[in-house]
Amino acid sequence: MAKRDPVAVIGAGPVGLCLALALAQQDVSVVLFEQMSDDNFLDQVPRAGSNHPTTLEFFDRIGLYTKMEPRGLIAPRFQYWDRQDTALVAEFDHALLKDDTRFPYVLQCERIKIIEEALMMAKAHPLIEVRMATEFVSFEQKNDAVIVQVKNAAGETESIRANYLVSCEGARSIARKDLDVEFEGFTYPERTINIEVAYDFRQHGYTERNYISDPVEYSNLFHWKGPPDRWRIHFPTNIDDDENQLKRPEALQQRLRQFLGIDRDFDICGCNLYTVHQRVAKRFRAGRVLLAGDSAHVNSPIGGMGLNSGVHDAFNLADKLARILHGTADEAELDRYERQRRHVAVKHTQAQTIRNKRMLEERDPAVRQRNHDELRRQADDPILARKFLLRSALFESLREAEQIA
Repeated sequence: MAKRDPVAVIGAGPVGLCLALALAQQDVSVVLFEQMSDDNFLDQVPRAGSNHPTTLEFFDRIGLYTKMEPRGLIAPRFQYWDRQDTALVAEFDHALLKDDTRFPYVLQCERIKIIEEALMMAKAHPLIEVRMATEFVSFEQKNDAVIVQVKNAAGETESIRANYLVSCEGARSIARKDLDVEFEGFTYPERTINIEVAYDFRQHGYTERNYISDPVEYSNLFHWKGPPDRWRIHFPTNIDDDENQLKRPEALQQRLRQFLGIDRDFDICGCNLYTVHQRVAKRFRAGRVLLAGDSAHVNSPIGGMGLNSGVHDAFNLADKLARILHGTADEAELDRYERQRRHVAVKHTQAQTIRNKRMLEERDPAVRQRNHDELRRQADDPILARKFLLRSALFESLREAEQIA
């Protein structure tokens, strides 16, 4: 039997690595291109890492979960707070999902740890060729293949023949732009500053994951495993504020003092500033080229939907590509991938993250009160709380997508 062309995956983030590992697990060869080198791959800005139960099930399927758990924090509970009154509004406990999943909790494990472990697994797999320090340049579609142009570490241009090309490049996807696929949506007129601090917020009543509403300066607060243990807190900032002024050590200290209402210096580990987008690609597929993860959709991080829904894209697509390449399905499966995952991106991920942000920043006192009352009502009723968790942990989105033919 002639050797089959590999699937080309662009980008060694969580989505690209999970796609490569899930394909290889199903006896499909992969060539994975990553622009960063081994020398600087781990020098990335700290980013998301609240891994929902649904995602943990997928990680477990490829053997990744057991490598992540020791490096993360098991967080069964999360809380909503009212910053104006420094009052706990509601608490939800994933223990209510004990009959739905083997992982009734969120694993707080940062993106950088996930990709570090997954990259080692990919490099060790005989069906995955990992090409670090290799820049994706362009592609050309043929009837039975995609010709991928890359620039290698030596600066030489190479042409690689692949069965399919999957862009897991992120929001600035070259493949999406070359396909002229519209990235529909909007950008929020603000930026978010993320401060990492070695300080135990649990002494103030907070749990590992917290959403804090305030009409002036809402926040999100999350716990990460060390050493040293760190907490990451997010604040909105004006889009016109000077970045250097926002990042001044004294300005960061003052934000933390105001948040906790105490006068002390904090051990700040770092900070970064980013812009939040809510966008979904108009198409996830054009012939043999497909989009997944941030290449296909980006959203507010409130609720931890972005990384998780991107990983769900990867496993959905891996299963379909494997069936096609093994001759048990035809390419109509790829149109189904687009229908399923674009539906989730629009109706679940985008809709939920927009609602989450709107609720936390709500200015109308009467609406804020109604929002808080509704959260309490749901949290206090085990049936309603379980429904809330099935939605927030993305079970509902997976089940709904599976019904789309």
